[in-house]
This record gives sequence, structure tokens and C-alpha cells, in this order.
Amino acid sequence: MKRSGFIIIISALFAASTGLALLLPRIKHGTTANIYRGGECIYSVDLSLVSESYTVDFDDGKSHVNTVEIAPGRIRVLEANCPDGVCVNTGWTDSPAKPIICLPAKLIIRISGEAPDGFDAVTGAAR
Repeated sequence: MKRSGFIIIISALFAASTGLALLLPRIKHGTTANIYRGGECIYSVDLSLVSESYTVDFDDGKSHVNTVEIAPGRIRVLEANCPDGVCVNTGWTDSPAKPIICLPAKLIIRISGEAPDGFDAVTGAAR
């Protein structure tokens, strides 16, 4: 096979795969953020219904306070008085694959939701 024929075949395969990727349904990340303390859900919000950013303070009644910012389609720990600040440094999440955890405050933020039929929400792979 000549080099020009090989380039044409590769170009056609690339175009076909790009077109197929654009036509396949997009992976839908979860839309509900659930905030847990000690295994109990203490707050839940549908991020797809949020139109403006707002904050909520979570005080464990001992010495830990977490300020959580909720914005359209995403959530984060804005401020925390824990010693390590891992929860703040995690940043925004909108995916079930990226929970936010504050161990000192025993606070966990998880995104839940469903992917289109036949797809895994975390990996995007067909089931």
C-alpha cells in the first residue's frame, strides 16, 4: 500500500471515530449533592436546580465548622477550620468520582445521579 493510501485510510478512520464520539450520548454526571456526617445524610441539594451560588455552614457541635459553597452544577468546601485543609484544597466537584472528605469534621460530600442507559457514570464505559 502506498503512503498516500495509508494516510487516506487513517484520516477516514479518525473522521469516523470523531463523528461517532460526537453522536454518542454524553455521560451525565450526578446532579444531587448529599452531605453526610457520621454516615447520616444531613443535607441534600439537586445541583441542576441551583440558579445562584450560596453558602451553608455545618458545625459539628464540637469545634469543627465547614462552610460549603453550592453553585449551579457544582459544590465545594469554601472554608474549614480543620488543621489540614484537605477538604478546602479538593476544590469543586460535580462528579460521583470525586467526593470531598473532611476527616476531622467527619463530613463527606458525595454526588449521586444516573448515567444514560448502558453507561457507567464514573468511567464512561459501557456496562
